Amino acid sequence: MDQRVDSERRTESAPGREVQTSAGGAAKSRSWRNTLRQRRGLVIAIAIGAIILLVALILWWLNARQYVSTDDAFIDTRTVQISAQVSAAIVDVPVTDNQVVGAGSALVRLDDRDYIAQVDQAKAQVEQAQASITNLAAQIAAQRARIEQADKQVTQAQAALTFAQQQAERYEQLAKQGTATTEQAQQYSSNLLQSQASLAAAQANAIATEKQEPVLEAQRKLSQAQLAQAQAALEQAQANLSRTIITAPVEGRVTRLSAAKGGYAAVGQALMMFVPRQVWVTANFKETELDVMRPGQPVDIRIDAYPDRKFTGRVDSIQAGSGTAFSLLPAENATGNYVKIVQRIPVKIVFDQPPDVELGPGMSVVPAVKVR
Repeated sequence: MDQRVDSERRTESAPGREVQTSAGGAAKSRSWRNTLRQRRGLVIAIAIGAIILLVALILWWLNARQYVSTDDAFIDTRTVQISAQVSAAIVDVPVTDNQVVGAGSALVRLDDRDYIAQVDQAKAQVEQAQASITNLAAQIAAQRARIEQADKQVTQAQAALTFAQQQAERYEQLAKQGTATTEQAQQYSSNLLQSQASLAAAQANAIATEKQEPVLEAQRKLSQAQLAQAQAALEQAQANLSRTIITAPVEGRVTRLSAAKGGYAAVGQALMMFVPRQVWVTANFKETELDVMRPGQPVDIRIDAYPDRKFTGRVDSIQAGSGTAFSLLPAENATGNYVKIVQRIPVKIVFDQPPDVELGPGMSVVPAVKVR
């Protein structure tokens, strides 16, 4: 029994069909080749375009691999909170919001009348202490003169005593020999006793006079200490007086101004925020991108606020630790549900030249660090 399918039978029943199929394939191949020959320019253009695109992709990759970039970056600076160091009424605020001021420019003036009075009082105390020291110095000089006088009186009394002893001994001998009266001997004996008493009195006076000098020296040291205390009080009063004029610590801009004329400034009260002109870029790169990053490498900086400008800078330093390590609530990895994620490491980037545009903390930046 013939079990072949109908297609096979039809093929056998049509002997010229195979020849026709082969002829059709050859015709299609010749038609495709003819089409390519007719459109040779287009084919060449497509091939050249593909080659150019491939070369461009290779060049882009070679250039892109030299840079490490991130959009997790922003302008940073150390903002200063301007506050009062003394309590007083605000009499003048010579600045306004977002004003650029130079270093040392007055920001707020406080009422200084009380502090001027304190300075005057401290000056008076200094002058009083200086006068006391001068007075005691004069007293000490006079006391030393008294000491010299007392020493001379002792010497004089000693000489008088010696003469009295000699006279008393001489007349005592003369009285024994009968050439002098007993009365004369008693007179010179009495003179001896008086001379002894005068010497004792002179010596006591000399001792008392010498002991008075250390007392005056102690009083002078006390006055010197009072002078130092008065001078310290004067310096404190002058410092408080200088604090009634609050000045800009560096060149920068005034922001979040809350001080107003007629208000009262308490110690530590924030009056405004001050943004210095010196700014830099804090870029949070992935920790896997830091293996080829080093301080000093050049950086191309693009700021979102100025899309048509490109600034140049360099890597200044890399923070020793991830950003989360210094946060208020750092991550605690010693738990059972730990999931490893790529950490971000802050990198400080400084400008080669101070930017000639207004920049403030928090502005978005896209830095590209050339690492190769």
